[in-house]
Amino acid sequence: MKDTQIKKLIETEKKRQKKVVNLIASENYVSKDVLEALGSELTNKYAEGYPGKRYYGGNEIVDKIESVCIERALKLFKLDPTEWHVNVQALSGSPANLAVYTALIPPKKIVLPGADNAEVLVPSKIMGMSLDHGGHLTHGHKVSATGKFWIQVPYGLDATTEMINYDLLRELAIKEKPAIIVAGFTAYPRRIDWAMMREIADAAEALLMVDMSHIAGLVAGGAYPAPFPYADIVTTTTHKTLRGPRSALIFVKRDARELDKKIDRAVFPGLQGGPHENQIAAVAVALKEASSLNFKKYADQVVKNATVLATELHARGWRLISGGTDSHLILIDTWNDGKKNEKGAGGVSGKDASDALEKSGIIVNKNAIPFDVRPPADPSGIRIGTAAETTRGRKEKDFKMIAKKIDETLRKVSGATAHTGKK
Repeated sequence: MKDTQIKKLIETEKKRQKKVVNLIASENYVSKDVLEALGSELTNKYAEGYPGKRYYGGNEIVDKIESVCIERALKLFKLDPTEWHVNVQALSGSPANLAVYTALIPPKKIVLPGADNAEVLVPSKIMGMSLDHGGHLTHGHKVSATGKFWIQVPYGLDATTEMINYDLLRELAIKEKPAIIVAGFTAYPRRIDWAMMREIADAAEALLMVDMSHIAGLVAGGAYPAPFPYADIVTTTTHKTLRGPRSALIFVKRDARELDKKIDRAVFPGLQGGPHENQIAAVAVALKEASSLNFKKYADQVVKNATVLATELHARGWRLISGGTDSHLILIDTWNDGKKNEKGAGGVSGKDASDALEKSGIIVNKNAIPFDVRPPADPSGIRIGTAAETTRGRKEKDFKMIAKKIDETLRKVSGATAHTGKK
């Protein structure tokens, strides 16, 4: 690279990535093959439209590449192409979710009574997990475009179990009648009961959309239940547990409602122009990798590692939201009302915890916990995940050592004595 300034910064970032323990739940490490596709000459091609229906010439090859990506996405998740459609052009998860809402639940026109018969637009309702209980911005939060153009009906967690209370969720859905219910999360460590979410959506006469961005790789590897038998729409990013480039997929059930055609039109020309064909090729590479036996072993190991990490941290006195994890993700209450418990853990804000861990070479992110009393900029907890370090080959014994280092680091911040982890 002739640009020495950028080259040096890239090299510095590569070194940073190699020397830290990466526990960011939404990050992973792609293969050299994925990087090669992402940095290929496909970057040069403009391809507005869809395979066989482009607005530019010279798209014979990229048509084939995009078609391969579509075929691999459906095959990986064991979906019949006559029953399911997938759009592979969404640039990332947020625009993918925006495309779904734009396509399927646009504002409704109503006529005001009166002589002039004036028309007004009434926004539809999105029922999504509250951001501070583990949901995502694009599930209708007020600071997101999805909360500005639609009305969010937020659902949260049970105050005692810190898990979804499906009975209360059902009551809320029937009362509010949302147009779409979003099942998915960014900081919820437990399995979601997809069948129950389907029942609730049917009771409320709503579409069921699943955002499986965090767990897509676990679903592909058989380490987390698949949502497809129950959902109308499934969206996912491709760069978390699926271990691909930063992109997104939108799976849509084919039926008389023609949801698939509506979503395709919302992606292009509704929200995007020419797709990033280099990105699509890199996704295709990642999807092939995820179909291997080695990837299934990887997905299983991700969950095993998370279980060990959660168990070790709990044994050392740290309070885990919901008491543990069923996935790659763990949410830790480092603050615990500002008090140390009987094992001396607690009393560390999420920001202080994140900063201290980064200084010790462990990268996490500060995160709000359910019913958090602290501000989002300095919340009560941290979110950690095991996908990236599992990619690097770490196993249970390694995560026991990581738990020990996390505990020692946070205790130095709080002034507590190190705990052995033994009962």
